[in-house]
Amino acid sequence: MSEKEMNTTSTPDSDGFRRSGTTKPVGSAEQKARRAQAQANASEAQRIENARQKDRELKNEQSASTASEGQSAPAEVRMPRYDPKDPYKFPAQMPSSADSMIRSFDPADFPQPKAKDNEWRYLDMDKISEFMQPFTPTNLTQVSVSFEDGSAVPQLSDKPASHELGVSFGQISKNEYPAGSVSKPVDLTAAIQWQVTQRVYWLNITSDVEKPVIIRVHSNNAERDALHFVITAAANSHASVVVMHDGLAHLAEGMEISTGADSTLNFTTIHQWDEASKHVGTERIRVGANAELRHRVVTLSGNFVRLRMDPDYAGKKGFLDMLGIYYVLPGDYAEHRTMVCHNQADCKSRVIYKGALDGKGARSAWVGNALILPTAPNTDSYELNRNLVLKPGAIADSEPQLEIENGDIIGAGHASSVGRFEDEQLFYLESRGVSEENARKLVVRGFFEELINQIGVESVQTALMQRIEERLAKGESAAMTQVLEDK
Repeated sequence: MSEKEMNTTSTPDSDGFRRSGTTKPVGSAEQKARRAQAQANASEAQRIENARQKDRELKNEQSASTASEGQSAPAEVRMPRYDPKDPYKFPAQMPSSADSMIRSFDPADFPQPKAKDNEWRYLDMDKISEFMQPFTPTNLTQVSVSFEDGSAVPQLSDKPASHELGVSFGQISKNEYPAGSVSKPVDLTAAIQWQVTQRVYWLNITSDVEKPVIIRVHSNNAERDALHFVITAAANSHASVVVMHDGLAHLAEGMEISTGADSTLNFTTIHQWDEASKHVGTERIRVGANAELRHRVVTLSGNFVRLRMDPDYAGKKGFLDMLGIYYVLPGDYAEHRTMVCHNQADCKSRVIYKGALDGKGARSAWVGNALILPTAPNTDSYELNRNLVLKPGAIADSEPQLEIENGDIIGAGHASSVGRFEDEQLFYLESRGVSEENARKLVVRGFFEELINQIGVESVQTALMQRIEERLAKGESAAMTQVLEDK
């Protein structure tokens, strides 16, 4: 056997191991082709590396040249930047409301509002302008507190009674904790209200409170006044609180609501002002870990009412349930803003607002926003607004918004509508012998009753339904007068 025939090599089997029995000559054509391909690959890799090296050297020379001329080297990659004049050019880089929002106790930090600003674009600036300048409050607005049955709520200084009943109420300094502890004002009117306020009232809930607490705010003066309330619910506490407003007033009012871990608070504010009244209110709200806050707003009267609520969360698994109703008469304006900020994980929010507008010149605005931050996975959020136009000529603005900065959520949705009576509802009632007038009353009553029954204080619920009946009767009288005048 020749030497060439003796130089053999084993070929690997399919499992990757070399075994004897299969040999090929070292100098075969297949071996030579493999060596040639390997050499070609190495040459191509070297060529690519040489090209990259030349490119790097050229960029270094350019950088050195621009540096010697006093210029900075151009960046290799230019990311698109957010353009405020064209916000939809790069939507992913649009700042959220939290990024652009000003929060400050100092009115000087806020720009002077303009009618075209998103915050103020629905309302008549002339009607709110008096609250956009510092003023001296009259301090004539009366504030009182009691339990639903009329019995007294202990003062803050009465420690034994407040410990026994789980709640106390009194006036504190604006510089005294917990005043100013829940976030900061978010617009100019709120900052001015804080600056000029001389009276701060604190309702301190320390444990379970068996009877609902009623706070009454009453005024008979059209001069500007300012108030501030602080509502705190300690960990594991349970309570129901109702704040009732009535009379004639031009009131700037601020509220701070803070709930501790594992607490439950039913909180309701009711506005039954005289027709010439104005009320500009803001609420800063913080929901504790695993706490439940049931927040209710009822606006039945007042020439100009603007309310803004800014809730956020202090811990995981908080639940915020916000319900609101408003009934707007001709010439009146009611605006509600619910700006929920989900900043903690595993939290839930529900916002449902319903309104009825009764006649020409009645106007309402609802703006709802749910902001879900990157720090809030597993968020569950939903907001709904329904508007019922009872007579032609009314205007209802409805603006639901979602800002989602976290893809790991359970759900986030919204819905809104503005419409008149549904013909099917009226036809159904009239076909069963109900007059058209009474049919409309039943529809409106059902529209509101579902939410009113969730306030949880029976005496308040009954009084509110009676007030709505009065509003309906007043609207019918006005409509009949108009018909007679037209004839």
